[in-house]
Amino acid sequence: MSQTLDSVALVDRLAAAKAASVQLATATTDKKNAALLAIATRLTSNGTRILEANELDLANGRENGLSTGLIDRLTLTDSRLAGLAEAVREVAALTDPVGQAVRGSALPNGIKITQVRVPFGVVGAIYEARPNVTVDIAALALKSGNAVVLRGGSAAINTNRVLVDVIREALGDAGLPSGSVQTIDEFGRDGATELMRARGLVDVLIPRGSADLIRTVVTESTVPVIETGAGVVHIVLDESAREDWAVDIVRNAKVQRPSVCNAVETLLVHSAAAQRLLPPVLAALVEAGVTVHADDRAIRFAPDAVPATDEDWATEHMSLDISVKIVDSLDEAISHIRRYSTQHTESIITNDVGNAERFLAEVDSAVVMVNASTRFTDGGEFGFGAEVGISTQKLHARGPMGLPELTSTKWIVRGSGQIRP
Repeated sequence: MSQTLDSVALVDRLAAAKAASVQLATATTDKKNAALLAIATRLTSNGTRILEANELDLANGRENGLSTGLIDRLTLTDSRLAGLAEAVREVAALTDPVGQAVRGSALPNGIKITQVRVPFGVVGAIYEARPNVTVDIAALALKSGNAVVLRGGSAAINTNRVLVDVIREALGDAGLPSGSVQTIDEFGRDGATELMRARGLVDVLIPRGSADLIRTVVTESTVPVIETGAGVVHIVLDESAREDWAVDIVRNAKVQRPSVCNAVETLLVHSAAAQRLLPPVLAALVEAGVTVHADDRAIRFAPDAVPATDEDWATEHMSLDISVKIVDSLDEAISHIRRYSTQHTESIITNDVGNAERFLAEVDSAVVMVNASTRFTDGGEFGFGAEVGISTQKLHARGPMGLPELTSTKWIVRGSGQIRP
């Protein structure tokens, strides 16, 4: 195709999504649920086809030097595919937000006003090496009455192509327009650029991926953006922290799945607890294969550690690496978080109720925790089924985004002949 024909084809897909969104906005909950259940069924029945495509992407990724973290995010297995299908079923079981009344009242003149939830229309998504996002966002978009345009990046192009085909086949089974889910991967970077400029055809854009990707979308897009953020995530061990909680929570937050955005990247330890807590915590991390990047005070507790640099405090490792710093007060810990956090998730391990409440009140991140692993910042764990992403901005949505976050509102006014005096 020539570049002109490519541009025409891209606009045609966006227009098809826009047309499908009109039908989806009034689709019944039963019809949307039937489509979701059909998607879940086809994901499992087409498992071999999907995994073969995924293996092509994995081979290309290894050949192209894709990082360990991105390879992990790219990888689908039978169990992960079954998990995706189950997540779609969970979305089908959730309450449909469309048409829900947010608030309302009757005016003195008898006019009744109600604010109700409505779909955005067309949701665009730009993401990297994450085929699970293809399924998650498509499912959430469909349940909330939105069409979706997906740009999943070259690393997962084969997997995403098959996943979108499977989803579109399921939509046909359920009698919904196949144009409800579109992929523009074949248009490459130019396609992503055009998606960012498709104001009027795309109603909102959600980026998921590296800090560079998110920054580019936020800076260059003329379509309204819901910003999801990188995860420079902190855990604070205060002087009253229980040793068993400190060991278990830090190990889980770092090791359970280090490539994801809610994995801990920096551990801040109160100096009064360092002698008691750092040896067992670091021993558990090292035993699990974690490389410790320690400041000049913490390194004496971990002789094999790498000296931490200023860059480490601002780094989302997405790997079995963790930065460790000793602080002299909760004030210093909070100050460090304010300087380096991406406002994703922070947790404190403490037995001091005052310190816990102060941490919850003063730390300004999307999710703030006490005595819990940061790995719980997740739409599934929060009961949302799948998630669109973790929003780190403050407008419209913040934290894990589920179905309500994919809706806007409109005002319904019912009168009986009233005029304004």
